[in-house]
Amino acid sequence: MVDFSLSPEIKELRRKTTDFMEEHIYPNESIFHEGGAEAGELMKELQAKTKAMGMWAPHLPAEADGMDIGFLAYAYINEILGRSPYAPRAFGAQAPDSGNAEILHQFGTPEQKERWLKPLVAGEIRSCFSMTEPEVSGADPTGLRTRAVRDGDEWVIDGHKWFTSGAIGASFAIVMCVSDPDAEPHSRMSQIIVPTDTPGFEIVRPVPVMGETRGAHCEIRYTDCRVPVTNTLGEPGDGFRIAQKRLGPGRIHHCMRWLGQSQRAFELMCRRALSREAFGSTLAEKQTIQNWIADSAAEIQAARLLTMHAAHKVDQGSEARVEISIIKFWGAKVLHDVIDRAIQVHGALGVSGDTPLESMYREARAARIYDGPDEVHRMVVARRILRVFKDGATWDFE
Repeated sequence: MVDFSLSPEIKELRRKTTDFMEEHIYPNESIFHEGGAEAGELMKELQAKTKAMGMWAPHLPAEADGMDIGFLAYAYINEILGRSPYAPRAFGAQAPDSGNAEILHQFGTPEQKERWLKPLVAGEIRSCFSMTEPEVSGADPTGLRTRAVRDGDEWVIDGHKWFTSGAIGASFAIVMCVSDPDAEPHSRMSQIIVPTDTPGFEIVRPVPVMGETRGAHCEIRYTDCRVPVTNTLGEPGDGFRIAQKRLGPGRIHHCMRWLGQSQRAFELMCRRALSREAFGSTLAEKQTIQNWIADSAAEIQAARLLTMHAAHKVDQGSEARVEISIIKFWGAKVLHDVIDRAIQVHGALGVSGDTPLESMYREARAARIYDGPDEVHRMVVARRILRVFKDGATWDFE
C-alpha cells in the first residue's frame, strides 16, 4: 500500500510554490507569452528568487546541485508548476534541459559534467535533445538513420532531425545517432554531445506547431559535423538504454505537469459555470454541465493517483514501465478532455486569447504524440501484462 499523505516538509514546499505562482507567475504570463528582452530579464529575476528560496532544480539530487527531494516529492511540486508553461523555467526544471541534466548526471564523464552539466543546471546555458527524424517513425527509434562514423578521435555526424525542442539559443544538443549499423537494433545507437557552434550544425527552420511559430521545435541538419569521441555520452552503443532512462522519468514529468493544467482548466470551468447565466439559470444548474464537472473531477483524481503511484515506484527503484505507459496515454486523454469541456463551458471566450484555455488546448493535443503516441503506450501495457499471464502468473496491481 502506498502512503500518499504529505509530510510537513512537502506541504511547506507546496505552499511556497503556490505562493510563488500567485505572486510572480500568473500576473506575468502575458509578458512571458510576448517574449523579448523584458520577458528574459524578468525570468532571470525569478530564477534568482527561486535559487535564494532553495527551490532550484527540484528534479535533481544534491550531488547535481538539485533540491534532492526524491521523485514523489517532486511530483507534488511539479503538478503546481504545471499550471503555467512558464513556471518550470523559473525553477530550473524545464524540458528538455531537465532530461538532459538527468542523463548527464547519470552517464556523463567528469569532464562532460564540468563543461555541460554545471552551467546547464545553474541556468547559465540551455540545451536541446535531437532524436526525432522526419523520414522515419518516431514511435520506433530503432529505425533512426542519422549516422555517426568514427574517424580517428572524432565522430563525423550526418543526418536530418526535426522537433528538436529548444534548439534556438541552445549551447549544445544531445544527438541520437547510429554508430554501429551492424549491431543488434538496440545497440546500434549512441548519444553524442554536439555544441551548436560546431561547423555542420544547421538549424533549417523552426517548425510551426498548432499555431506556435516562434521556434519551440526545430528542423536540423547535421552535415559532416565533427566532434571529439570524448563527447560520447556513456559508451558507444548505449544510446537506446540512455534514451529509456531519459524518456521514462521525462514522461512522468509531463504527466505531473498535466495534472496542474487539468486542475487549472477544471477551476476555470467551475467558476464560469457558477457565474454565467443562460436560459434563466446559471450553467452550473444544467445537468450536462454538472456531468462534465463530475466526470472531470473523477478523471483528474484517477490520473493523479496513477501518476503518484508511478512516481512512488520510480522512487523505490522498482520497474515502472507499465505504470509510466498507463499514465502517459491516460493522462494525455484526461488533459485533453478536461480542457475541451472547460472551453465549451466558456463558449466563444474559451477559444479566445482572453483565457489560457486556447493555448492549453493546443498543447494538450500534442501530448498524445510526443514521448510516444498513445497507441504505442497501450501496446506496451497490453504486451507486458499478457506476457505475465502467458508465463502462468497474474498481473498484480501493486
